[in-house]
Amino acid sequence: MTDSRFMQAAIALAREALSAGEVPVGAVVVKDGLIIAHGRNAPISAHDPTAHAEIVALRAAAKALGNYRLEGCELFVTLEPCAMCAGAMLHSRLKRVVYGANDPKTGAAGSVLNLFDQPELNHQTLVQGGLLADDCAALLRSFFRGRREALKGTASPLREDALRTSEACFSGLNDYPWPPRYVLDLPTLSGLRLHYLDEAAAATPALTYLCLHGPASWSYQFRAQIPSWLRQGHRVVAPDLIGFGKSDKPKKAEFHTLTWQRQVLSELVERLDLRQVVLVVTPWSALLDLPATAPQRFIQVEMMDAAQPLPGAGDEAPYPDHGHRAALRAFAP
Repeated sequence: MTDSRFMQAAIALAREALSAGEVPVGAVVVKDGLIIAHGRNAPISAHDPTAHAEIVALRAAAKALGNYRLEGCELFVTLEPCAMCAGAMLHSRLKRVVYGANDPKTGAAGSVLNLFDQPELNHQTLVQGGLLADDCAALLRSFFRGRREALKGTASPLREDALRTSEACFSGLNDYPWPPRYVLDLPTLSGLRLHYLDEAAAATPALTYLCLHGPASWSYQFRAQIPSWLRQGHRVVAPDLIGFGKSDKPKKAEFHTLTWQRQVLSELVERLDLRQVVLVVTPWSALLDLPATAPQRFIQVEMMDAAQPLPGAGDEAPYPDHGHRAALRAFAP
């Protein structure tokens, strides 16, 4: 593998951090041409100010080698290390550090200061910057742009539940057992978080059922059909449009337009590389033209019976107050 391939692996980890709501930074540790450890930013979820991608990767590498000295190892990270991480790299005796984007605010490899250029230290680590810098920086821009847009939409400081429904509202939905998946870095999302289900019963599913809920529902609407499709060996992808379900919910009704939603969905189809797609829609046919955005991926459109499914306990779960219902008002029949 080349340096670029190692950095691409770190970028993939940064995308995972972005999807989890963390600052998108990823890192891998390499020894003898093989990745032996990886890490992504997790300070928020871990409640740990030291849980930077580099620290997570260094800890994993030390365990993998059974040694706190990582001599002969190289670390690839998408963002210039801070002083804490640079210090840990020097203590671990890394052979080389390669980073992507510069960090003009806290970078300790030359942007603010250079801890690697201190001849008094008893170990010298080679540091190189700028590898795939544009790709690395694009993820960071997407994250912070989304944060800024979210703040613009609120007149008061942004609460944790301002844009997304608390997970507590979804507890106890025994008829909706599938694990949540999230994406934030689609270009049109601008940092908003989109929730979707992605289940497959086989490694090579026959068909992919892409299920689009109605204007007053969410992916929960398909809870009765999903098990049947999976038993038949198909893949099922069921997104919650922005403003619905477990996806983020901007508070202004005028924010929610079909043109914008269609673009988000087309980007999701590309990101997940969906093929042999059967588009399942409700009698709300506003997004029936989605296959026109990528006709080579779609083979069929199916209209779901308006009478199905029966009302369930989770129909109103995503909308605990008036502020969470902006999209429902925008797309009211």
